[in-house]
Amino acid sequence: MTAKIKLTFLGTADQIPSANRNHTSMLLTYGGENILIDCGEGTQRQFRKAHLNPCKITRILITHWHGDHVLGLPGLLQTLAASDYNKTLYIYGPRWIKEQIREMLKVFGFKKKYDIVVKEVMVPKGMTSRTKTGGLKFFEGKDFYLEAESMEHGVPTNAYNFVKVGQRRIDKAKLKKSKLPLGPLLKKIKEGKDVSYKGKKFKAKDLLYGEDDLKISFVLDTLNNKKIAPFVKDAKILVSESSFGEELEAKATEHLHMTSKQVGTIAKKAKVEKLLLTHLSQRYENKPKKILNQVKKVFRSAHLAKDLDV
Repeated sequence: MTAKIKLTFLGTADQIPSANRNHTSMLLTYGGENILIDCGEGTQRQFRKAHLNPCKITRILITHWHGDHVLGLPGLLQTLAASDYNKTLYIYGPRWIKEQIREMLKVFGFKKKYDIVVKEVMVPKGMTSRTKTGGLKFFEGKDFYLEAESMEHGVPTNAYNFVKVGQRRIDKAKLKKSKLPLGPLLKKIKEGKDVSYKGKKFKAKDLLYGEDDLKISFVLDTLNNKKIAPFVKDAKILVSESSFGEELEAKATEHLHMTSKQVGTIAKKAKVEKLLLTHLSQRYENKPKKILNQVKKVFRSAHLAKDLDV
């Protein structure tokens, strides 16, 4: 039985939380993995409201070191220690994350009761070992991987992709008809590579069946830039910030954020299946559909995320 992917929105506010929206945080659950994306203030209380166990967290992805994305970390790590968390906790983030976590633990007098491994995920310019989306693969599981791309927000910032690798199988009837021998050639076919045998070319797509890769993309605070669309291309779900309406484009640019219209344009260009809007400014607290309607003018399959949405 194929494991399901579950995405829980723990917080959907921007810099200032509201009565209805907590600071930014999301939990992606797949198989034995529970991956927390950002950890704004109040995140562990949101775990309680969502009836989730923080001790099941396996990895934390930090997009950038701004308070509304990380101020929940000290309390969460202390709670794990008090709850006899017995795994190794992996924390990933952009440049300087190691130093920032180290200083944070020092300030709060954290008593180490479990292993914490912090890894900097830096995507250097001109890197040649990028994935097909242009990003950097930094973790590979049994049937999924995580990749990052650098964004533009005044401080080191990453966007992230969770990619479930599609399981492709060889059609036995077509294989028998092709008369291809067992061995290295079949391995290449499974990898999606075309092969030649006895002067004849065989296309992998003609011999394979199964599901394509499934991608969930997370693009939080960033200025609009040309790296986003290739990175999120063909995503099943794109989770994106939407802090500013199109009428505030100058203000959005000044604060290194995107507008609603820019987000919708990216989703359309990247041919994503569904766009989920988060990081909503309190200025739209009583009129959230203003943002949604602006996006829908450009990209119809858009939805506003609310706290505790699954």
